[in-house]
Amino acid sequence: LFDRCAAVSFAVPPAVQAELAVDAARAGKHLLLEKPVALTTDAARRLADAADEAGVRTQVLLSWRYAAPVRDFLAQVAAGDPPFAGRGAFLAGGALLGPFTTPWRLEHGPLLDLGPHVVDLLDAALGRVVDVRAHGDPRRWVGLLLEHEGGAVSEASLTAHTMVQPPQARVEVYAESGVAEVDTGAGVGPEAFTTVVDELVRTVAGTPHPLDVHRGVHLQQVLDAALRDLGAG
Repeated sequence: LFDRCAAVSFAVPPAVQAELAVDAARAGKHLLLEKPVALTTDAARRLADAADEAGVRTQVLLSWRYAAPVRDFLAQVAAGDPPFAGRGAFLAGGALLGPFTTPWRLEHGPLLDLGPHVVDLLDAALGRVVDVRAHGDPRRWVGLLLEHEGGAVSEASLTAHTMVQPPQARVEVYAESGVAEVDTGAGVGPEAFTTVVDELVRTVAGTPHPLDVHRGVHLQQVLDAALRDLGAG
């Protein structure tokens, strides 16, 4: 496979990805990575180091960030008054029924599965996350309190154990002038994945992507800190 391709796309559990992607990077192959990029920060850093040492390009499939409504939301936030707070939620039933009832998701819960989407978007809107506190049941419902660089704060709620229809996935950001919000459940469609491929082509050609493996490492650090707070890390 490595001899016949320029890039490798992964759709495997994070622990498997973290090992195979290192092999692919050392073989000189560019990487399209699933989230989370690994199960631990140490594994994520090893992957990032391998990619850097090999000089290969990387891109992480944080699907919300490739959708036009999400990009419009972030542009609205950037153009408005500085936000001071935010709130995010991803409430779904993937652990109860359907194609997402996979062993690694059932074992590790919503924080590692749904958390990367919500934390990443709050981080992009409000500033880099510098501290996190967590509470709840790591396999059923997790609540996060995030502190951002610059002083903003946000809250996130995550579960894959409710059959609420439609699933709730959204982010809100508050400034003195009002609120900016995006419904990611309704706003992320098939066209986002066309954008993924188009941007991967440019990434492989040499244009650095903001959602690279180092973005994955940062998110992994936040998730690991939350897991330790929950007594699960």
